Amino acid sequence: MNTMQPITTLPRDGAVLSLRDKLSGGEAEGLLKTQPAANLNAYKALKERIHLKLLDMFDLTALESLAPDKLRHEIAVMVGRLLQEDQAVINDVERGSLIRDIQHEMLGFGPLELLMADPTVSDILVNSYHQVYVERRGRLEMTDVTFTDERHLLRIIDKIVSLVGRRIDESSPMVDARLPDGSRVNAVIPPVAIDGPMLSIRRFAHIPLQMADLTGDALKTLTPEMASILQALIRSKVNILISGGTGAGKTTLLNILSGYIPDSERVVTIEDAAELQMQQPHVVRMESRPMNIEGKGEITARALVRNALRMRPDRIIVGEVRGAEAFDMLQAMNTGHEGSLTTIHANSPRDAISRLENMIGMANLNLPHKAARQQIASAITVVIQVLRLIDGRRKMTSIQEITGMEGDVITMQEIFGYRQTGLTPDGKVQGHFQASGVRPKFSDRLRAFGIVLPDAIFDPSRQYQ
Repeated sequence: MNTMQPITTLPRDGAVLSLRDKLSGGEAEGLLKTQPAANLNAYKALKERIHLKLLDMFDLTALESLAPDKLRHEIAVMVGRLLQEDQAVINDVERGSLIRDIQHEMLGFGPLELLMADPTVSDILVNSYHQVYVERRGRLEMTDVTFTDERHLLRIIDKIVSLVGRRIDESSPMVDARLPDGSRVNAVIPPVAIDGPMLSIRRFAHIPLQMADLTGDALKTLTPEMASILQALIRSKVNILISGGTGAGKTTLLNILSGYIPDSERVVTIEDAAELQMQQPHVVRMESRPMNIEGKGEITARALVRNALRMRPDRIIVGEVRGAEAFDMLQAMNTGHEGSLTTIHANSPRDAISRLENMIGMANLNLPHKAARQQIASAITVVIQVLRLIDGRRKMTSIQEITGMEGDVITMQEIFGYRQTGLTPDGKVQGHFQASGVRPKFSDRLRAFGIVLPDAIFDPSRQYQ
C-alpha cells in the first residue's frame, strides 16, 4: 500500500457496526475475560507501536473504498507482517488479541468495542482512562477494560462525536450525541472533568422489547392485566405521562406503548437526543440542537413542539420534558392532539405533576398556580410510574388517573400499584401487583372506542406476582 498521512477520520458507519455485528454475546463476554499478555505494559507498548506503523502504511482512499470484511482482513495481514518485521515474541493467543484490538482501534471504538458487542451491557460508564464500569441486569460492575492513557480515551471520544457531526474541545467540553445503532452518548472532558475525560453510553437493544417481554416471567415488569389497560389507553387516544428515575425504563416503555398506535396515524417525535425506536410507518422525527461555539444556532425542544403543531400530527411524542416546552406540549394536548405521550424524571406521580407545574413557570408566562394546574389536569389523564428496584429489576409501581381539580389541588386516584413486601436473603425484592378496587373514569372513554375492560381486572382481592 502507498504511504499516506495518519488516518484521522472513521470509515463509513457499516465498517464500525460490522465489528459488533460479528460478535455474539458469548463471544464478547469471553473476549472481555482474555488476558492478552502476561506483561500488560509490554503488550500495550507493542500494540501502540504496531498501530502507529499501520496508520503510516494505510492508504486512506483505499480504506474508504474497501468493504468492511475485506478491510478487517487487510488489517490482519498487515499486522502479521509488521509483527514479523518487529520480531516480537508473542504466542498465538496474544497475536490474535493484538490483531483484534488494532482492528477495533482502526474501525471502531477501541477497547469499548467488546463492551458494545455484549448484549447484556445496558450502560458503559468510563470514569477515567483506567476505570470503566458497565451495568448488567440493573447492577453496576467494574470491568478489566482500560485505555492506554488520557490521549487514547480522548481519541476515542473524538471518533464517537465526530461520527455524528458534533465537536468536543476545551471551548465546548460537553457533548450529547447518539451512535448509528441508537445508543445515547454523553462525553465530558477537561477543564469541566476534573479527573480526565469521562464518557457515558446508554445502549438500547437492537431488537426492541415488546410488551410480552415485560409481562413474561423473565422481567415481570407489569402484569398482563396492566398491559391490557395500557393498550386500551393508547388505542383510545388518552394522553399519558410516564414518570421515573434515571435508568428506570421510561424510554423503553414509551417505545413499547408507541407500538399500539395505529399505522394510519401520523406521529411526530421530538427529542434532545434521538433514541426512540418507533414502529409505525408514518413517523416524523425531530431533534433539538445546541448552540454552536459562537453561541448561535440553538433550536430548543420548545421551538420544535411549536413547529410540530404546523405539521398536521395525529399524535405528538416528546421524548422527555425538561423545561419550558412542557407548556407548549400541554397546550397541544388540550387543542386536539389527543393520545400524546411524554416522559419526565420524577420519584412519584405526585412529584411528576409538581415538576410539570415548575416547568410551566420556566416559560415566563406569569400564569397563576391554579391556571397551570388546570392546564395539567385537563391535558393529562394517566400518569405511569416506573422504578428500578434495589435488586436492579424494573417495575411499573403505579398507574394513576388524574380525575380533575378540588379547589387548587389536582386530584388523582391509583388504579394499579406494586406493593413491596420484603427482601429475600440474597437481596431480591419481594412483592406483588394489586388493583386498588377503583374503576377509573376513563372507562367511559374506552367504551366510546369500543373497548370494554372486564370488572375482574379491578378486583382488589386478586394479587398478581
